[in-house]
Amino acid sequence: MTAPTRRAATFWLATGVAITLLLPVASVLTSIVQADQGAWQHIRSTTLTELVGNSVMLLTMVGLGAAAIGTGAAWITARYDWWGRRTLEWMLVLPLAMPAYVMAYTYTDLLQYAGPVQSALRETFGWQAKADYWFFDIRSLGGAATMLTCALYPYVYLLARVAFLERSTSFIEVGRTFGYDRRSLLFRLTLPLARPAIVAGTALVMMETLADYGTVSYFGVNTFTTGIFNAWFAQGDRIAAAKLASMLLGFVAIVLLMESHARRRARFADAESRPARRTQLQGRAALAAFAACSLPLLAGFLLPATLLVRLAVGELMSDTDSTSDTFGSLFHPSDFAQLAWNSFSIATLTAAIAVVLGLLLAYAKRRTPGMVMTVANRAVGLGYAIPGTVIAVGVLIPVTALDHQLADAIGIVLGRDVGLVLTGGFAVLVYAYLIRFLAIGMQTCEAGFAKITLSMDSAARSLGASDREVVRRIHLPLLRTSLITAGLMVFVDVMKELPATLVMRPFNFDTLAVRTYHLAKDERLAEASIAALAIVLVGLIPVVVASRAITRPTGAEPR
Repeated sequence: MTAPTRRAATFWLATGVAITLLLPVASVLTSIVQADQGAWQHIRSTTLTELVGNSVMLLTMVGLGAAAIGTGAAWITARYDWWGRRTLEWMLVLPLAMPAYVMAYTYTDLLQYAGPVQSALRETFGWQAKADYWFFDIRSLGGAATMLTCALYPYVYLLARVAFLERSTSFIEVGRTFGYDRRSLLFRLTLPLARPAIVAGTALVMMETLADYGTVSYFGVNTFTTGIFNAWFAQGDRIAAAKLASMLLGFVAIVLLMESHARRRARFADAESRPARRTQLQGRAALAAFAACSLPLLAGFLLPATLLVRLAVGELMSDTDSTSDTFGSLFHPSDFAQLAWNSFSIATLTAAIAVVLGLLLAYAKRRTPGMVMTVANRAVGLGYAIPGTVIAVGVLIPVTALDHQLADAIGIVLGRDVGLVLTGGFAVLVYAYLIRFLAIGMQTCEAGFAKITLSMDSAARSLGASDREVVRRIHLPLLRTSLITAGLMVFVDVMKELPATLVMRPFNFDTLAVRTYHLAKDERLAEASIAALAIVLVGLIPVVVASRAITRPTGAEPR
């Protein structure tokens, strides 16, 4: 096979992968013109206004809260230095390992009426009933917004911190020549320059908020995701679910347009590489900085992780007192092992395929640059912005139709009913995961390829190396870290994914995330803590590695 033929084969293979991954989104959008089966009219007249209102309010509260917390923490850690700063600056990313729905379970156990906080208040002040005092209702729209804000602010923190660190000393010096004090430097110079990064991080937060199902469902907050589930399972109307999914895609498109508009005129260049040095803080200022950065970490990771450990240990200890052959009243050891194996195997398989396909798409864009591959890769990258419920609806509608036709054809040949072949299988579940998370593998591979100059490829080919040898002997060794990183990130995201797994998992197939959700929904929080803790511990590995990698020491200057 000649080199042009290999390039053409790579191009068409990558294009075919991109089209295959985009088909479910197209199937959702076509639902707009499909005939109503009855449930849609009922939803429009009863709950649609509530779904839209709650979704908008949740987006607004979480977006503003995450932007404020993430930007503030990024500014403090990037601009100032104090004792403990180097530890806090990477630990502030740890809430990414804590799924928002797991955080919701732990805070509910802590703050509910029968929880330790309200019980202590009643005992201390002599209150007899809930009517005697007011306490924040954690199971509310505000509670859901608080949980999502604490879990998602690191997206803003990571991007904003990089933006603050990349602004050199010259910007600050120019601002001071115009008489700017510290407040003016922050609000009139630094924040406007970092606005594209802050908006990009906030857009990621808002897309994750739209994708959330576990938190809002557990708190009883009706949003588009819960509406899709209710239309599909409670009312049995897939067309109504698809119409709601189309509206949810519209919200995603608005968020993406906002992010694109915020950075379309952003053209900041700095020829000087000298970064701004940190101001050393002492006394009360250092204490205030420490507190400001510790509170988000405490609320988003340390406190819920401690509560999880307390619940899990309490459950195991209470079970040890009663019987010796079970792993808590949660499930038998073999049951827990099966859940862990289900989660591990499906996440490992998806991560491996995502890395291979991401490498293929990134390599195809490198070998055949042009508008087609650029658009295809951009379109595949949008999958990460699509909620799992939308992907589940988009996958099941065409797959179910195809499955019925395939079952009829096989039945004619074999002379017996073979049932559905594709629906409810592992292949369809992995397919949905790839649509959702392939963007992570592809973008990580593209970032790795960006560090490999084309001249290296040309030099290898001038020495007689084939395309295969260039990939095997040059690209893969240099991309090793990027490939491992991509695999770990996809693995953890699949472990935490709840909506798509709930809808598309095979019969009698549960994961740690699904079992945690069902136990918490049944108010068995202590039992759910064991599975939830396992999810958090697995998620910690790549989060710690990535967070340590993004920090770098910089100098400090006296005040």
